[in-house]
Amino acid sequence: MVRFPDLAFDAALSEFAEDVVAGLSAQPRTLPCKYFYDARGSDLFEAITDLPEYYPTRTEIGILHDRARDICAQLAPGSALIEYGSGSSIKTEILLVAGDFAAYAPIDISPSAVDGAARRLRRRFPDLHIEPVVADFIGDFSLPASLDGLPRAGFFPGSTIGNFAPADARALLRRMARQLGPGAKLIIGVDLRKSPDILIPAYDDAQGVTAAFNKNLLVRLRDELGAEIDVDGFRHRAVWNARDSRIEMHLEATCPQTIRVAGHDVAFEAGETIHTENSCKYGIADFEEIARAAGWRALETFVDAGNLFSVRVLEAQ
Repeated sequence: MVRFPDLAFDAALSEFAEDVVAGLSAQPRTLPCKYFYDARGSDLFEAITDLPEYYPTRTEIGILHDRARDICAQLAPGSALIEYGSGSSIKTEILLVAGDFAAYAPIDISPSAVDGAARRLRRRFPDLHIEPVVADFIGDFSLPASLDGLPRAGFFPGSTIGNFAPADARALLRRMARQLGPGAKLIIGVDLRKSPDILIPAYDDAQGVTAAFNKNLLVRLRDELGAEIDVDGFRHRAVWNARDSRIEMHLEATCPQTIRVAGHDVAFEAGETIHTENSCKYGIADFEEIARAAGWRALETFVDAGNLFSVRVLEAQ
C-alpha cells in the first residue's frame, strides 16, 4: 500500500472513509456490511427479499403470521416493543396486531426509514405510543425516557444476528440484555443450518440482484468517496464456509487493478477478494448456547415446516 496525501471529507463521510481504508488495508480485506444500506442498497435488498431463491424473509413472515399470538403470549401485557434495526417495520405490524403493546420504539440508522415507518404505523395504530430512535443499534445509545416503567420486549428479526461472528453475537446479545433489563423478552429471528444447495442460490440469485447489492458497495466508494475504482473489474461471490457454518459474500477482482481511496492505493491481483458479509447459520442447540452465555434463557422456539428458519423468544436473566 502506498500512502498519498489525505483527501478532505466532511464529517458525514469521514467515518465511512476511515472504515473503508481500514478494511481494505487489513488482511483479509473487508468492507463493513453496514454500508450496504444507502437508498439504492436498501431498494436492492427489498428486491432480494422477493426473490424465489431467498427463503429467509418469506419463511420468517410465515412463522410470525402463524405463531404471532403464541409469541406475544410470552410477553407481559402493555410491553414496550423495541426493534433493533427496524427498517420499514413490516414484520413488526404482525406482532402489533397480535399482542398487547403500550409503546413501540423502532431503532434504525436511517432517519427516513424510522420516520416513514412511524408515520405509517401511527395511522394504523393511533392509540400506540411510537417513538423512533435514530441510532446504529450496535453502538451506544439510550432508549426513550417515555419507556421507563414499561415491561420491555426486544425484536430483532431477519436473522441479522447471523451477520455477527459468534463472539460478536454474544457481545451484542449481552448489550441488549443490559439495555432491556432483567426479565425483558427478546424475539429474534435465527436462520438454521441447511444444505449449501439451498444456501448458495439464496445469496447468489439467477437474476443477479444480490450481485448488484454487493457491488453497490463499490459504487458508493466511487460516488461518495471519489474512489478511483473499476467497479466492473469485480464480481460477486457467495461461498459456504462449512467450518464456521456461514455463507460469506465476497467481491473478487477479475483482473489486476488498484483502488485509490482517501489518499491510499490498494492493489489487487486477479482472484483477490474483499470480504463483505457473513451470514452464520445455527442449529437449535448451538444458538441457545450463545444466548445463554449472553445472559438469556430460551423460552420458546418456533420453526417452519421445512426447518429452514426459527423465531426464538428469550428472557433476560
